[in-house]
Amino acid sequence: MENSIQVTTFEVRKDNWAETRVCTQSMVTELAPNEVLFKVDRQALTANNISYASSGDSLKYWEFFPAEAGWGRIPGMGWSEVIASAHPDIQVGERVWGFTPYSSHHKILAGNVNTFSFSDVAAHRGGHAPVYCQFDRAATNPIYEPQREDQDSLLRGLFMTSWLVEDFMLTSNLFESEVCLITSASSKTSIALAHCVKQRGKLQSIGITSPGNIAFCESLGCYDRVISYQNIAQLDAAKAAVVVDMAGNAKVISQLHHHYADKMMHSCRIGATHHSEMGSVEGLPGAVPQFFFAPSHVRARSAELGAEQLMQLLSIDYAGFRRFCDSWLKVVPSYGAEATDKTFQAVLAGRADPVAGQIVSLSADGQ
Repeated sequence: MENSIQVTTFEVRKDNWAETRVCTQSMVTELAPNEVLFKVDRQALTANNISYASSGDSLKYWEFFPAEAGWGRIPGMGWSEVIASAHPDIQVGERVWGFTPYSSHHKILAGNVNTFSFSDVAAHRGGHAPVYCQFDRAATNPIYEPQREDQDSLLRGLFMTSWLVEDFMLTSNLFESEVCLITSASSKTSIALAHCVKQRGKLQSIGITSPGNIAFCESLGCYDRVISYQNIAQLDAAKAAVVVDMAGNAKVISQLHHHYADKMMHSCRIGATHHSEMGSVEGLPGAVPQFFFAPSHVRARSAELGAEQLMQLLSIDYAGFRRFCDSWLKVVPSYGAEATDKTFQAVLAGRADPVAGQIVSLSADGQ
């Protein structure tokens, strides 16, 4: 086909995420007005992406990038380069950061263009929260550093989620709690939340993890205490607590609720690092478990503070977290379709080293 390119895309079976495939199809490079074509460079692959799959139907993540029936394209955060543009205010060569499928290329319909960002306003993105459709422009990002692109792919999105959770708790008077319990404590989203809680200094943070990850979590210095899942009964149930659940393990949540009972003041569900052990969490003592939907809090706080002020506060704190991660985070690249699948299977199975930050690219050279 003339004026076309071959696009490679990584997909998973919606009913069995371990079953994957890599599809190749032609994409016409001739652009309609305001369309923009990206070359997708490198993307993070973390437990967050497994959470997107677990909430693919309920939170409509599968609708971000439609695929053939039965198959799904998990959203991935990372950097892309504009290689063709039919929008007068978006230039070829721009570096942008945002959600794309795990693909070699991606085409969007650009709108809401301003100095700092633009959005995909294609019809199928109409029902999605604006933050998920937005691409930030490197050239006008005050904390952009080219050498930190991979680190940003790994940390920026998950830090935003954790920062918003902590801010939500603060604006809710911390639910009159003394303790913040954080499951899956070795996950990067959990570490980001513990860092935010530590910086604020208003709650004791207790990380809950598997025995093999206790030493790592303790070495970070952002948790006040770290325990294993087997030792939940040792926690002081007289202290009012909130739990932020990154694991999605119904048995663990049930244990925590029964242990704290009426002292469980808020139960916040976010992730699914223990996706194979998800189940019902209805009818538990204490607060009713609720999913945290970050875009809703963004809207609420933007209305109070103004979107620019909110993003400025978040960026300042993110820069501090990025420096904190310099001491322990190791970026691990995996380039090519086979290596991407191998990394995905490791993350899915929970075999990834918590120190490692997995960066993938369907291009053999990561470019």
